[in-house]
Amino acid sequence: MRLLIIGASGYLGAHVRSRARAAGIEVVAASRSGQHRLDLADGPRRVATVIEAVAPDAVVNCAGATSGPDLVAANLHGTHALAEAMLRTRPGRRLVHLGSAAEYGAAEVPVSEGTAARPASLYGVTKLAGTRLVELAAAAGLDAAVLRVFNPVGPGAPPTSLPGRLAAELNAALRQGTEVRLGPLDTVRDFVDARDVADAVIAAVCAPALRHTVVNIGAGRGVPVRSLVKQLIAISGYQGPVVENTVIEDAPGPARSADVPWQQADITRAGQDLGWTPHRELTTSLTDLWEASR
Repeated sequence: MRLLIIGASGYLGAHVRSRARAAGIEVVAASRSGQHRLDLADGPRRVATVIEAVAPDAVVNCAGATSGPDLVAANLHGTHALAEAMLRTRPGRRLVHLGSAAEYGAAEVPVSEGTAARPASLYGVTKLAGTRLVELAAAAGLDAAVLRVFNPVGPGAPPTSLPGRLAAELNAALRQGTEVRLGPLDTVRDFVDARDVADAVIAAVCAPALRHTVVNIGAGRGVPVRSLVKQLIAISGYQGPVVENTVIEDAPGPARSADVPWQQADITRAGQDLGWTPHRELTTSLTDLWEASR
């Protein structure tokens, strides 16, 4: 199998690439600075040119933006370009697109794929729009799936995520003897190891058939964000002051979904459709994140 990974240089893309190679899959990487230069915002014609040149058996889209002025271009226009290009050139080949838990918004019970999507942020709105485009492409004949990823954690977590930003804060505090400053930590999130996410992607790529277009990928349990913070601080060995302050600009916190107090995934469908369940405990994810961050 030849697998084209778009966004292969990103956090989840790098884990998917590593997992695919370990599974004996031929990997072709595409990104703005990768093996094949590709920006989905360049439009369907450019994307189709790259896909025709690579001739992949499947495509995984890990590209996207989490904030900033590129949200619509990356998450909406880029997804449209990819879906249209695949319908033109490789309609019988599979597309696995990474969606987000932010598409759901707030909930009081574990969210299943049938839960009404009510995103509470522009990020969630653009990711939901991307999912809808993939669903339309699937209805038009594209073999496609959207994996709605909850809160990935583990080695390589970027500073745009709470765990990655906290690891950077702790490293700086240990080096400089400064305090750790955090944003609000009163929310509950479903944290899933990025390597488990990569396993789910490969399971979706290799599944003989896709029963559903949208599949949740999470740990299936809600964890208080404050508990995660305490665990990572303990792992780091930091014993200095910790200041939680809601007015610190750009402080570590769940900024992309600050208006969502509680969220947990129902991952029943992932087990039924993909034979996938998460295997790594949060302590393992945080320990490996800390070691990699050093």
